[in-house]
Amino acid sequence: MLAYLHIPFCDSKCHYCAFNSYENKGTLKQNYMHHITTQLRFELEKFNAEKESITSLFIGGGTPSTIPASWYEPFFKMITPYLSQDAEVTSEANPHSATQEWIQTMKALGVNRLSFGVQSFNAEKLIFLGRNHTPKIALQAIHNASEAGIQNISLDLIYGTALDTPSLLEEDLHIASSLPINHLSAYALTLEEATPFYKRKDVTNDSEELAKTFVQAIIQAGFPQYEISNFGRYQSIHNKGYWEHQDYLGIGAGAVGFLNNKRFYPSKEIETYIQNPLFQEIETLSREDLHIETLFLGLRSNIGIVLDEFSPKERERVNLLIREKKLTCKDNRVFNNDYFLSDEIALFITQ
Repeated sequence: MLAYLHIPFCDSKCHYCAFNSYENKGTLKQNYMHHITTQLRFELEKFNAEKESITSLFIGGGTPSTIPASWYEPFFKMITPYLSQDAEVTSEANPHSATQEWIQTMKALGVNRLSFGVQSFNAEKLIFLGRNHTPKIALQAIHNASEAGIQNISLDLIYGTALDTPSLLEEDLHIASSLPINHLSAYALTLEEATPFYKRKDVTNDSEELAKTFVQAIIQAGFPQYEISNFGRYQSIHNKGYWEHQDYLGIGAGAVGFLNNKRFYPSKEIETYIQNPLFQEIETLSREDLHIETLFLGLRSNIGIVLDEFSPKERERVNLLIREKKLTCKDNRVFNNDYFLSDEIALFITQ
């Protein structure tokens, strides 16, 4: 079982961001942090959570580091007995707000993995993306985390922007590789509705060759690819848990929970969530829904798909793709050989 906590606050909104986050509601932070424990208690009961049954906790956002670390104490006090002894406890962090003191306090609470939203080490590109940190601040934050004793450190990079050239991405990767990290996430810039970048024609570089070259360079730099956007000598327990369809508690405004064949959606609006943190919309997934998700998730990650998952008709197409060396079959599981083709392969198998 996994747990996810969503922090919907940001110091500033990036030009490409469509996540459920707000930069102008800081006065609600303390009240919000009080109500997440109300929902957490409810979720632990709903999931019949047993002591030490949660293998991973992920704090995402938004910007978790915009919340004073001490304000997380009641939440950790409640959830810690349910965390397994070797649980992965991750928090996302913005280099600008993840001070040395914040990192040290979060570590004392139980955080053992930090994921930094760096996006680039190029000053011009950071401004272009609307980031509020500099390359120097990003470097310092990662070194602070390492010096604080955080052994599992990840950073995000964005590629496919109009500013990207082979040399710029090569320099970003060179700097990232020199840092004390063991995981890297690389995301292609996508234009999402209701963002400043949406409908603009001058912000992306859709070169497939550039993208494939960058991904190959990440792998050659010592970060094995285990999902379409994730690379690392350390593979995140939380990430893989999602792809394996494990149950997960979703706490906070804009979070999502999953239990058996149901998804739970708390209120997205912070004010509405504070008024009633127990309200949730419920989506019931059919067997076909879960089957399609299993295929898409298995093909975009190294967890693969067990052969018995496929219908006879799908199995014929899988066998064809194996013969064409698009897929590999090993120990009764099917694995994708090219994550860039994952969606196309899934559609071909299921059509």
